[in-house]
Amino acid sequence: MSSDLKRKQQKKINPKPVQLNPNWSLLQQKLKSDSHGNTRKSSNPENPSSILGSIQPKNSNLKFGCSNLHCKLAGKRKERPDSEVDVPKINPLSPINDDSSLTDEVAMDCEMVGVSQGTKSALGRVTLVNKWGNVLYDEFVRPVERVVDFRTHISGIRPRDLRKAKDFRVAQTKVAELIKGKILVGHALHNDLKALLLTHPKKDIRDTAEYQPFLNNLSNRDKTRKSLKHLAAEILGADIQNGEHCPIDDARAAMMLYQKNRKEWEKNVKDQTRMWLKQKKRKPKKKVKEGNASTNHNPVV
Repeated sequence: MSSDLKRKQQKKINPKPVQLNPNWSLLQQKLKSDSHGNTRKSSNPENPSSILGSIQPKNSNLKFGCSNLHCKLAGKRKERPDSEVDVPKINPLSPINDDSSLTDEVAMDCEMVGVSQGTKSALGRVTLVNKWGNVLYDEFVRPVERVVDFRTHISGIRPRDLRKAKDFRVAQTKVAELIKGKILVGHALHNDLKALLLTHPKKDIRDTAEYQPFLNNLSNRDKTRKSLKHLAAEILGADIQNGEHCPIDDARAAMMLYQKNRKEWEKNVKDQTRMWLKQKKRKPKKKVKEGNASTNHNPVV
């Protein structure tokens, strides 16, 4: 028993030295040498990378982990520009204000549905916007005849839209009131007016499908019309009519096309009106009666 107690006491007095990690032992040696000024590999003692760079850790996993951390940090730095790029694009057709008052210029666009055997078009929706692009009137319209083709892939109109739609006569009367005495802007307006069973003075129509600078100049004799989608992309940088058409966007695009070319367009209209008035004032030449001509002049032999 006494021998066992002596062994335990000796162990407490002289404990076995704890084996340190090789990395720690190297670090202690480096710190001691730097404190005594015996060895100094780096000329800049304030740079922490000089100490870490002079120590080569024996544990390969530690070195691999540091390199992965650097890659992650570098990856985060590279991802910052990508996150900043994800900014919502501004729609070029968005109104610049919220003024919904009736202006001197009004743009109109209509969507049609098929009636009769599906080949005949009838009004299914009508939209009017002012010169700022704000909506003045936008209503689904229930045709007089039974609808057999909603043409949803283009018109965007569905059966549920026409269940509580405006009666055709009500919509027709309202549109006639809004466009009376106004400059009417649109694309291929003759189709919209035909569907509404309305007329409008030719001098007050600004049709983007008929404006000469907007036509395809294939030759002097043959000029073809450009679609509203093509004009909006080419001149406004707007992407419209992808799938179902939106009459609000179409009306805004037509109005913006007119506003961008308003000065030259109105000058062109005035020149054409002036020429038409000159032609109207010209008096027709008097026709000479054949009986008087034969009696006054002898035939030449």
